[in-house]
Amino acid sequence: MSKVVVITGAGGILCSTLAEALAKEGHKIALLDLKKESAEKVAQEIIAKGGIAIGVEANVLQKESLEAAKKEVNDKLGSCDILINGAGGNHPLGTTSNPHLLAEDLVNAKEGVKTFFDLDSEGIQFVFNLNFIGTLLPTQVFALDMVGKEACSILNISSMNAYTPLTKIPAYSGAKAAVSNFTQWLAVHFSKVGIRVNALAPGFFLTDQNRTLLTTEDGELTVRGNTIIEQTPMGRFGKAEDLISTTLYLCDEASSFVTGVVIPIDGGFSAFSGV
Repeated sequence: MSKVVVITGAGGILCSTLAEALAKEGHKIALLDLKKESAEKVAQEIIAKGGIAIGVEANVLQKESLEAAKKEVNDKLGSCDILINGAGGNHPLGTTSNPHLLAEDLVNAKEGVKTFFDLDSEGIQFVFNLNFIGTLLPTQVFALDMVGKEACSILNISSMNAYTPLTKIPAYSGAKAAVSNFTQWLAVHFSKVGIRVNALAPGFFLTDQNRTLLTTEDGELTVRGNTIIEQTPMGRFGKAEDLISTTLYLCDEASSFVTGVVIPIDGGFSAFSGV
């Protein structure tokens, strides 16, 4: 049965791939993104393949913006049945330069080297807000459409570093841990009104946000990229298509008794002890 699917952060590589897969299943897709042109580009690609989609401008950190987006979605496609909270990301101001603090880092301060003590509170707040508040607010706005209907669900995007924090990115790790916790909280809270809530926890996928961190200009792996591959039993980065089957399962009635789970899709990274 065709459903109305709302996806935030829909202009990105991962969520646009999920949008196309859900459209292929016959669902009507509302692509929400801060950059309307990015959302509309994906919508046009879906339409060109025979699907139904609209691109909508929305700021996941502003409830008024989301309310306006909801009105547009309701007017053009109908009420929301499935919400995918895909907006998120990191920021350099919430990232340390090195994985470990050394005593000499404090004595011999180097230009451009950022320790834990140099982290910017506004940068950390930005990362936390984008990932956590950017999940909470769209849920407040669009889940109202789901109350009283059948077969509705919410899918959040966490991260495998919600289980074990990665070095250098404390803000992002903490924010994604909050998303996982919030997923479980929501699953319980919405259980009496028939809304299921689950999450994906992707491992390392090459996206526009992390490509320069993991690969060089000529396509070779950086030191961090090499470390990741060495710690990933399947020996590769994830591809956006690797998220499709789990997404379709969690959004379908085939998972009607599944709620409150966070599923790692990481090539075995979180299962590997390193030895």
